[in-house]
Amino acid sequence: MYIHSSKNKRSECGKCFQSNSALIIHRRIHSGEKPFECSVCGKPFASAGKLTKHSRIHSGQKPYKCSECGMCFRKSSNLTVHRRIHSGEKPFECSVCRKRFSRASHLTQHSRIHTGEKPYKFDLCQKAFTKSSNLTTHMSLHSAVKPHECSLCYKLFRSADNMRTHKRLVHGNRRPYYCPYCGKLFKTTSCLKKHVRVHSDAKPFSCRHCSECFRWQVTLKSHLLKSHDEGTWFTCHICSKKFSRKPDLKIHIRRHEGVERYVCDECQKRFCTAAELRQHQQVHSDVRKFCCGFCGKDFKRLQDVKQHVRRCPDVVGFEDML
Repeated sequence: MYIHSSKNKRSECGKCFQSNSALIIHRRIHSGEKPFECSVCGKPFASAGKLTKHSRIHSGQKPYKCSECGMCFRKSSNLTVHRRIHSGEKPFECSVCRKRFSRASHLTQHSRIHTGEKPYKFDLCQKAFTKSSNLTTHMSLHSAVKPHECSLCYKLFRSADNMRTHKRLVHGNRRPYYCPYCGKLFKTTSCLKKHVRVHSDAKPFSCRHCSECFRWQVTLKSHLLKSHDEGTWFTCHICSKKFSRKPDLKIHIRRHEGVERYVCDECQKRFCTAAELRQHQQVHSDVRKFCCGFCGKDFKRLQDVKQHVRRCPDVVGFEDML
């Protein structure tokens, strides 16, 4: 807020400033002057402060640290928004459905659901989108080029953002989001939200043809396809096997082609999927996080517990008592 007084400096647009230096910086918006240039990439800026923030992209400096989870940020504004994850604060409310958001940009994107606005249009096929990121992803579908390669598993991506997200989710160890019911940690808020349904027993996805309800949307899609013949099967071009999910087909084709991108650091054994690698790595770990509820024996893998329960003597004795 600016205090209007006789000492205030007024710009061409009528905006007032308390110092001459602030007025000079503001006037560059109208003149287009950008006298501060990045020595690394040459990008110009209107103020030294903006150049300082930009330079952190090249230096990797992240001076703003979250006291809750230790995550660091280049800008204080990013830290402010991030803190709302821990506090649960959502100051931006949709005027139509009253849904709340932690960021103004998320509210803007959400409001397009009600207005039907799709401002991002691809000229080649005339398809329009509500978010610029969706347009970028769609544009890459028109090109078979995937120039960005993961340095850890050599998977290829159409954009640098997709590659960075892949590294964070697949190869990263940071899990800043925890379940308030069981304490389990997650890498993203979306994964946490899905997990909480296990505790609440919520099944928000209902079939429009029958009374069946499902906890996951992917399970509903599979049900519609298998029970009501609604949707599209994904068919393997090698053996004609059908799948209800495209990711399952991709993994299946990898097995035909012998593609094993995921390598164990301990024994160099290779796997088709990251999930298979994670399951295998438990062999090399001493952690036994699964326990038989009847005899108390500990196991490294869930499947080992299931096999054990079938022949556990305490289970047999318990069943005889019933």
